[in-house]
Amino acid sequence: MAVSSDDYDSPWKDALETFLPNCLALFFPIAYEVIDWTKPYTFLDQELRQIELDAERGRQVVDKLVPVFRLDGDEAWVLVHIEVQSQPDPDFAKRMFTYYYRLLDRSDRLVVSLTILGDERPTWRPEGYDLDLWGYGVRFTFRSVKLLDYRARVTELEDNRNPFATIVLAHLRAQETRGNPAAGD
Repeated sequence: MAVSSDDYDSPWKDALETFLPNCLALFFPIAYEVIDWTKPYTFLDQELRQIELDAERGRQVVDKLVPVFRLDGDEAWVLVHIEVQSQPDPDFAKRMFTYYYRLLDRSDRLVVSLTILGDERPTWRPEGYDLDLWGYGVRFTFRSVKLLDYRARVTELEDNRNPFATIVLAHLRAQETRGNPAAGD
């Protein structure tokens, strides 16, 4: 039985909605530390869907857009993007830039783009997109976390009470047993 991308993406979406502060604490502690978690936040699924309508889809991705308040009282929008496909994506950085400028244009808000890469390619580590002609252009950067890097930190994850540590462990175990379910016994 084939598993649809929605079946695979849904646990990630649910986890982000339930444990957003934990996700940022584990993967992006600098962002976590400057957000005022005492203030409520709401996921902007409809607004993000409008941005994604024009973007080429078909890959296994999870995107969540959430406005948060910083400790200084200013609002910022956080785009959390989880790339879970295992195929190379040469257009990934451009797609991240496209989301960024569309969100900036529509919302006129500060946007920070964070990515969690669930693939198994150790050398694929996109962190920016450059447009340049004759020395004029734009440099867009975003932060990426590679779940594969946590293979060397399994004991640390097992001892961590953060729910996202458990999610990372499950993801890594699923990668290890892909195509060989008996290996999980």
